[in-house]
Amino acid sequence: MIRSAILATASALSLAACAAGPTPEVVTPVPVLPESYLFAADGTTEVALERLLPIGDPAFDTLAAQALASSPSLAEAVARVEQARAGADRARASRLPEIGANASVTRQRINPESFGGALPPGIAIDTERTSYAANLTARWDLDLFGRLRAQERAALARADAADASARAVRLALLSEIAASVIDWRTLEAREREIRSDLASADELARLAGVRERAGIAPGFDRVRAESAAAGSRSRLSALESERARLLGRLVTLTAQGGAQVRAALAQDGEVQSRPLPPATLPSALLVNRPDVLAAAAELAAADADLAAAARRRFPVFDLSGAIGLLAFGIGDLFDNDSLVGSLGAAIAGPLIDFGRIEAEIDGAAAGKRAAFEAYRGVVYTALGDAEAGYGLVASADEEAAAAAREAAALHRAARLANTRYEAGLADFLTVLEARRAADASGERAAAAMGRAQRARVLLWQALGGSPLR
Repeated sequence: MIRSAILATASALSLAACAAGPTPEVVTPVPVLPESYLFAADGTTEVALERLLPIGDPAFDTLAAQALASSPSLAEAVARVEQARAGADRARASRLPEIGANASVTRQRINPESFGGALPPGIAIDTERTSYAANLTARWDLDLFGRLRAQERAALARADAADASARAVRLALLSEIAASVIDWRTLEAREREIRSDLASADELARLAGVRERAGIAPGFDRVRAESAAAGSRSRLSALESERARLLGRLVTLTAQGGAQVRAALAQDGEVQSRPLPPATLPSALLVNRPDVLAAAAELAAADADLAAAARRRFPVFDLSGAIGLLAFGIGDLFDNDSLVGSLGAAIAGPLIDFGRIEAEIDGAAAGKRAAFEAYRGVVYTALGDAEAGYGLVASADEEAAAAAREAAALHRAARLANTRYEAGLADFLTVLEARRAADASGERAAAAMGRAQRARVLLWQALGGSPLR
């Protein structure tokens, strides 16, 4: 009998081996990245990535802490991680024996006629009986060919992908808050410049009014000076709409009320100096970006899915057993004769499935190819983001420096024109034109400075961010 079982098992394995071909090979070479960035600054500047953020600004510190504590998007991402880890725990547990217990009470009544007529003399059948049973059962898939192990690897990889995705949400959240705080500080700097322009325009209008009343200048000069002041007031009013937009955005990001966000922004702060971006980071470090890590984990999960699908072509070996008590009287339940048990082994595998498993394998192979191309896409997106980030920092710095020089030159020209006018060497139109040219130049310089600081936040995110202390 044992020999027959061995022959049956060998036959099943032979059939399975005939049906099982090699696992499809999906080549996934690592993308080749350049050693450095095209737009990176020359030199060996060593700068901590976190310095690219407005750390030290009390508004950013407060709002970032509030967002990390109560942001719905971040909480959702954390829940996704816990869900993926639960799936990994479930896959790990599937490789272990399954042990159960049951108990039952059964009342049974039979018809004596079911035995085909009259029974022999002296034999009687109890037509009604009650049975009592309690059992301890166990089942274990031996996983000889690694299907369950492959499923566990896939679940673990997806847990890693969910964790990396949560990190990506965190970085995006911090970068948006940093950019919004910088925009708010830039609005404050622009407001200071506009108020300075307004004060100069009001003074010019006052002087024109004095000269008009003295009869030494036409009233048209006063009207033109007042129109310049009105333009400054119009620019000042336009800032409020930008403030409202930023406030609403920060309410969404931090999950705080408008009053709380406004109180945080009211803390003293300003657009900080522009730290030099790191110049010595190799582009290969982009593989540490959360989105790249998530894509790599999804690729590993797809690879494990392919392995699990391929192993479905092999037989499944099951061990099962049960031990329990069976009695037909409640008082006999714990007698020695009531002890019953069973032990079994089973093997099952596909013989002819008309291509079902092969179709699953082909689908898993296509899924792995798709995951690899998605991984390549994310890697080169990261490289493009970093290149653009470095280039944006360089151009924004040049723009800020040029705007500062322009503002300084125009304000100097306005002061000289005013001095010449007071000395009687220039007419009022010259002063007014010089003043108009100087107006808004300080605001443009402040806006350019804000864009340069904001570009550093984009570079911080493009390079994968860094933990905040």
